[in-house]
Amino acid sequence: MMKYLQKLGKSLMLPVACLPICGILMGIGYALCPATMQGGDMNGFANMLGFFLVKAGGALIDNMAILFVIGVGVGMADDHDGTAGLAALASWLMMTNLLAVGTVTALMPSVADDVNKSLAFGKIANPFIGILAGIIGASCYNKFKGTQLPDWLSFFSGKRCVAIIAGVVSILASAVLLFVWPIVFGALIAVGQGIVGMGAVGAGIYAFLNRLLIPTGLHHALNNVFWFDTIGLGDLSHFWAGETSADVTWSLGMYMSGFFPCMMFGIPGAALAMVKTAKKGKEKVAIGLVASAAVCAFVCGVTEPFEFGFMFLAPGLYLIYALLYGIFTTITVLLGFRAGFSFSAGATDLVFSAPLPAAANTWMIIPLGIAAFAVFYVVFRFAIVKFDLKTPGREDDDIEAEKKAVLSNSNFTEVASIILEGLGGKENVKSLDNCITRLRLEINDYTKVDEKKIKSAGVAGVMRPSKTAVQVIVGTKVQFVADEMKKML
Repeated sequence: MMKYLQKLGKSLMLPVACLPICGILMGIGYALCPATMQGGDMNGFANMLGFFLVKAGGALIDNMAILFVIGVGVGMADDHDGTAGLAALASWLMMTNLLAVGTVTALMPSVADDVNKSLAFGKIANPFIGILAGIIGASCYNKFKGTQLPDWLSFFSGKRCVAIIAGVVSILASAVLLFVWPIVFGALIAVGQGIVGMGAVGAGIYAFLNRLLIPTGLHHALNNVFWFDTIGLGDLSHFWAGETSADVTWSLGMYMSGFFPCMMFGIPGAALAMVKTAKKGKEKVAIGLVASAAVCAFVCGVTEPFEFGFMFLAPGLYLIYALLYGIFTTITVLLGFRAGFSFSAGATDLVFSAPLPAAANTWMIIPLGIAAFAVFYVVFRFAIVKFDLKTPGREDDDIEAEKKAVLSNSNFTEVASIILEGLGGKENVKSLDNCITRLRLEINDYTKVDEKKIKSAGVAGVMRPSKTAVQVIVGTKVQFVADEMKKML
């Protein structure tokens, strides 16, 4: 299961890499044009430019789920074929249309009378469904790409049938989600209602669950309980309406304030820990991914580029990350720091919310931020090193020495043939993939593997992480060997 999650995490790296620049554009845009967030007229060149930048950044941020559809579809496919991405997109379109509010209420009119169910299906186009669609597309591709149909259907044989099958699977998945999704969504709303009376501790539990549910998109259920008027709260809407705690029954802003020190300072601290723990020679790789993500989080509170960069590679670390949010939110509420956001808890929203009546002790973002930076850094660094977590720059295939490995034979067909023979023949190979320097194979019977034979092909080494996995270190020309072996398989 862990290997599957790590493969899923790696498949998300490409779409995640698209997000940091979007967050930066949105942060600059909001600074130039506050009206895009606060409402009001837009006048002058700066306002127009800001609006333009916000829309440019939002083009990908708002459609992040679709990026995951394609990224997971292609990334999880055995040979990273674009057909899997097309099948994933077909799955996404099928599920999001079948589970859209209009479709669901037409099929089940009673849903229209249930606020929670309507809200659930209104949030169906989320990252969880995107990742699910990607998995469906890739799985259908891996399973059916070689399907042979009767002559009268031969046009749809092989890869051409993958998207069709993915569509059928998506219909079945939608039928299940039609009943399961509102139950899960409703359960989270019930949890939120139970948390309300717990004060600062409840705010901390909410923040923990909010981060923990980010991968599934179900955090929207909790957000609607605390930020909007689903059950009579509306922390966000009352805050921006210019009200104070005297106008409501809770400490206004308590369900938003704790996110500021974590997003603005905690994430940069965690990012620095990842850079410092990256393998020698791979610091620049880590910086390229997490530094820009940290800037996004600080400026405008866009955290997904950072979170999706490690949540599947190191799920245990993500749990710790969510716990830190819960702890800091509780502390922040108890200390009396109050700020609000209409987009997310970045510096831009902090500046704009500071003059509002409910804002309090905003100067405390400095000591709280310093503490968050230090704690996130220390905790992340300790966990990464202690448990050898595969955060950006620490993956097994990121070893510089492997890049210097040179095959003793430039005949890639011959090399692939020798390796395949050493693996016990094509009947013993379940799947083949490759990274920067290695062939990664799943096998049926480990007793048939002859390491001596494999090494006779001139490879740099052989690793056997488990009884069903074999990794052959080839070097930077691994792609050519992999291509030849795929033909043989």
